[in-house]
Amino acid sequence: MAENVKLTCATCGQANRIPGARLAEGPKCGSCGDPLVTGKVAELDMAAHDRMVRGDELPLVVDYWAPWCGPCRMMAPEFARAAQALKGRARFAKINTQDFPAVSQRLGIRGIPLLILWHRGREVARLPGARPAAEIEAFVRSQAGAAV
Repeated sequence: MAENVKLTCATCGQANRIPGARLAEGPKCGSCGDPLVTGKVAELDMAAHDRMVRGDELPLVVDYWAPWCGPCRMMAPEFARAAQALKGRARFAKINTQDFPAVSQRLGIRGIPLLILWHRGREVARLPGARPAAEIEAFVRSQAGAAV
């Protein structure tokens, strides 16, 4: 990746331009200094969700979940493993649909857990149900194409 990549900071919402070749070096937000590419799962609120979905130029995988959902809790460590495995090639985040029910209504989410892959402001694909890390990684690689 030689071109610049636009990434939205999950902490402060600032848009950042990062040289694509330097994504693996742990770039930080120019505004708040928090890491942009960590290999960890970011917890989002509605505003951060919307900014990242609209603005990120790196594939973004969002886990739509709720704390009362057993399969959601079971999948959380697998989702974290997939995030680490795809560090620098995709970003991973989650949003609690119990705390932010408007996101479920707006996106037509009927069941959780649900993974949605976003890229450059558009929904690329959905993967319903609890999945192991290997399936999540394969889903992202197959759907995001050359970007991953």
